[in-house]
Amino acid sequence: MSISNPVRWVRPSVRNLHAYVPGEQPKERKLVKLNTNENPYPPSPKVLSAVAKAVDGRLRLYPNPLCQPLREKLAALHGCSPDHILVGNGSDEVLALLIRAFAEPQASLQSGANPSTSRVQYFWPSYSLYPVLTDIHGAVRHPVPLPADFSIPNAAALRRIGWDTKAAISLVTTPNAPSGRGYSTAELESLCQRQRGILVLDEAYVDFAQENAMELALRHPHVLVSRTFSKAYSLCFQRVGYVVGHPELIAALAKLKDSYNVNGLGQVAAEATLADLAYYQKNFRRVCATRQRVDAALTADGFRVLPSQTNFLLVEPPGHPAEEWHARLRKRGFLVRWFSGPEVRHYLRISIGTDPEMDAFLAAVRKEL
Repeated sequence: MSISNPVRWVRPSVRNLHAYVPGEQPKERKLVKLNTNENPYPPSPKVLSAVAKAVDGRLRLYPNPLCQPLREKLAALHGCSPDHILVGNGSDEVLALLIRAFAEPQASLQSGANPSTSRVQYFWPSYSLYPVLTDIHGAVRHPVPLPADFSIPNAAALRRIGWDTKAAISLVTTPNAPSGRGYSTAELESLCQRQRGILVLDEAYVDFAQENAMELALRHPHVLVSRTFSKAYSLCFQRVGYVVGHPELIAALAKLKDSYNVNGLGQVAAEATLADLAYYQKNFRRVCATRQRVDAALTADGFRVLPSQTNFLLVEPPGHPAEEWHARLRKRGFLVRWFSGPEVRHYLRISIGTDPEMDAFLAAVRKEL
């Protein structure tokens, strides 16, 4: 490597890192975005008003470093104390903190140490950020394949496919992404009882699901639940997420976070959101109703649609490969998500938009048929 090449100063592990690829943010305004699972409806007017009022002289000040008022409101919502909650710069920061706190970097393991202490375990396919965060930390990726229907395998099947009950940290996206499959609290409880390491239930889409597993984080000292204000609460722009778990685990995470990790306007927006939950619950019902209608329409048009408890659908299109459908729909003004991984390359992931957007999308689909 030439000494004049600046990349020589970059650590080899960083040079070899495959970064997370977020959904495309198109420059063309004419494209209808159905690719990043954003809520199609805006924040509550009360939230917008609260944020606008907060744009004043306090912008020169640091925000509350522990998000204490927000933690108190979240604690009241979930029936716990603020000590059970840490707020992050989106749930992505929370996930990064969890891996840093509970998985040993592989390079730091002593000779003869249990390799499970460096193992970050997750079902696959699931959130593609998990392996990236694992590589950044220098821990060991341990993906465990899900069956074709994306269900959680039973105990015997888990042993057969290599699930490690002693892994340092196990991440379960529930409902699953990218499939949208929902998991019952009973299924997750069974997984909790078998696990000896940390188990994280990543509930990014849970507001569109039939059940949630928050009670498991409040009953089991090794279980944490991660949530976000992005997907259901229309605050992607502000980046606010949080995690609920045993106070000792939360205290460990707090040691690792940046001093002022959540911006002040984000805290204001999240607090105002919690004060107007009825507005959002109405939107959840609208999204779920539209999802069911689009599911039925695509099924009638020959698509194989996987059951979903999220604000998106994973579908296998007829006639042409999914990658070609992705390009054809883009030409018609609709941006959906296509993944190149072998397990999901036959599918498209379609975020649920407003009813007019989805009507136009279905019309475009029928033109391609």
